[in-house]
Amino acid sequence: MEAAAARGLAAVSITDHDCTGAYPLALGVGSAMGIEVVPGVELSSEIQGIDIHILGYYVDFNNGAFMTKLQEMKEARYLRAQKMVSNLNRQGIDLRFDTVLSIAGEGSIGRPHIAAAMLKEEFVFSFREAFDKFIGYDSPAYVEKLQMSPKEVFDLIKNAGGVPVLAHPGVTKVDERIQEFIRDGLQGIEVSHAEHPDAAVRHYLKICKKNGLAFTGGSDFHSGGRSKFELGFPPVPYAAVESLKEKLCKRSR
Repeated sequence: MEAAAARGLAAVSITDHDCTGAYPLALGVGSAMGIEVVPGVELSSEIQGIDIHILGYYVDFNNGAFMTKLQEMKEARYLRAQKMVSNLNRQGIDLRFDTVLSIAGEGSIGRPHIAAAMLKEEFVFSFREAFDKFIGYDSPAYVEKLQMSPKEVFDLIKNAGGVPVLAHPGVTKVDERIQEFIRDGLQGIEVSHAEHPDAAVRHYLKICKKNGLAFTGGSDFHSGGRSKFELGFPPVPYAAVESLKEKLCKRSR
């Protein structure tokens, strides 16, 4: 939040995977700093072997059913991380699971935490090496996540009062499924992203306007020293927040 204030951001959303632990603290800190905080989360879905990430904005982190599902996902991530570390150990990488836990803290455990632990214990020279050689898709230590369909995720987010948004479609390359996703409940697209060239931004903004979708943007920044992306880049207009609010208003009418 301090970094967001230093960058002069008017609004920010912390979309951790399967976890809303940043709230409500972030709301209080943001209010004190004059930053509008949009409660958010990022969830994974899968369709025909393709990993599709869905952002949920304005989710109610006090919604019982929603939080129960997130806890289930968190526990599944813990077991998955244990299996991945065991796979690494069988390959002669003597990584300690305690190191992964110390890096992950109280949040959900993901592959970046395992990569960071490997880097800390000097088994790899970089994050990229960890993913390319050991824990990336189709790599020796990789373990599948708890799987849900995109529609299941859309419904989960909407039932928690949120707006489901397709994350970085230019990366996952699922354009041919966007109309199907809209029919299933998708309400927005992450138009601006650190890995979206200008042509992609124009392309997805056009899809949003044509289909009446909210448009958002994100940096995919994770944390200082462990992210290849920069907080607040690419710049996203405040109109993105307004487009999300418009979806909420239409739903309440």
